[in-house]
Amino acid sequence: MRTPPRFDRGHTDDLMSFLAASPSPYHAVANAAERLEKAGFRQVAETDAWDGTSGGKYVLRGGAIIAWYVPEGAEPHTAFRVVGAHTDSPNLRVKPRPDSGAHGWRQVAVEVYGGPLLNSWLDRDLGLAGRLSLRDGSTRLVNIDRPLLRVPQLAIHLDRSVTSDGLKLDKQRHLQPIWGLGNDVRDGDLIRFLEEESGLAAGETTGWDLMVHSIEPPAYLGRDRELLAGPRMDNLLSVHAGTAALAAVATPDASLSYIPVLAAFDHEENGSQSDTGADGPLLGSVLERSVFARGGSYEDRARAFAGTVCLSSDTGHAVHPNYAERHDPTHHPRAGGGPILKVNVNNRYATDGSGRAVWAAACEKADVPFQTFVSNNSMPCGTTIGPITAARHGIKTVDIGVAILSMHSARELCGATDPFLLANSLVGFLEG
Repeated sequence: MRTPPRFDRGHTDDLMSFLAASPSPYHAVANAAERLEKAGFRQVAETDAWDGTSGGKYVLRGGAIIAWYVPEGAEPHTAFRVVGAHTDSPNLRVKPRPDSGAHGWRQVAVEVYGGPLLNSWLDRDLGLAGRLSLRDGSTRLVNIDRPLLRVPQLAIHLDRSVTSDGLKLDKQRHLQPIWGLGNDVRDGDLIRFLEEESGLAAGETTGWDLMVHSIEPPAYLGRDRELLAGPRMDNLLSVHAGTAALAAVATPDASLSYIPVLAAFDHEENGSQSDTGADGPLLGSVLERSVFARGGSYEDRARAFAGTVCLSSDTGHAVHPNYAERHDPTHHPRAGGGPILKVNVNNRYATDGSGRAVWAAACEKADVPFQTFVSNNSMPCGTTIGPITAARHGIKTVDIGVAILSMHSARELCGATDPFLLANSLVGFLEG
């Protein structure tokens, strides 16, 4: 039985708003939680005892969110259907001692996070966002979404070798943004500025997790507006689609054979090894506690996990028209062609034949076309949270996503229809 499409171009419009409002993982999970709250979900604290009641619930931890919906009549051994994604993107992050400068310029000391295309951060108007940790133990989101910083490129007159040898950037020396003029660099200036912007008293901040972002908003592109350009599509596109799909299926009148779950992790771009990353215990803990809260035993937990399937949704590579030789000659995913199934026999992706069948059934149910991606044998293959999730929790995992260009740039590009095609396919998967 096919599922009527839940999402159309309005979903892509909403994605643009989500991207613009989510300059950091902390903002992304707050915005996802707000959408889930409107769908009837409620936050539960990890430090509280959980009950086995039906309905939608979610846990927030730093830049990660796990949300799930327990339908009426769910058994303790009822399996889960998980949409996995990640909230972080490659960028420049503020160091513990951020105030620096030289030669009359005031600068902010930054460290490279993940594997960004460094040149894409040059000569852009940049904002600053993240979270401040306060003396009372609370945190405060902060977002300076106006031109504040800039990483200036060296004029070609001072480096003629750029035209012959290409641009070469030293991560320590060449990526420190400027944010003002003056020789009076004082420790604490940047944080005092952020406290003022956030309405906090001076000295109230004792810790911070801050990162720069391009302030240019997402935009449709092309003659017929058939493309979407924007920041952090890798991988907030999947976080947004997973949130929308979970909210769509989490209704009292839905006939669900599984417990649908959204698991959006932090720190995928640097290995996932953290308490909020996919290689940490968060997902397993939440799923186990859900089983036990419904009166389940360890046997019920084992049965539930054995029947669980996870779709690891992350962006992948569309064939690049200027570098087609870098792609596999028989696998050319195209923007606008629907979501992709990602396959790698060396287990850089978790997909196998039985997983492909699950994905194909979900797309058929949602009436969504899909494509297949495999790397050129001569090129190294990236990886995702998929193999990590499969190995850590012993659950079947399938790697999927949306094909984009300019992955890891400060501004990426996809087909304008692909976000809502992905969301519709996730509905088909979560409904089982």
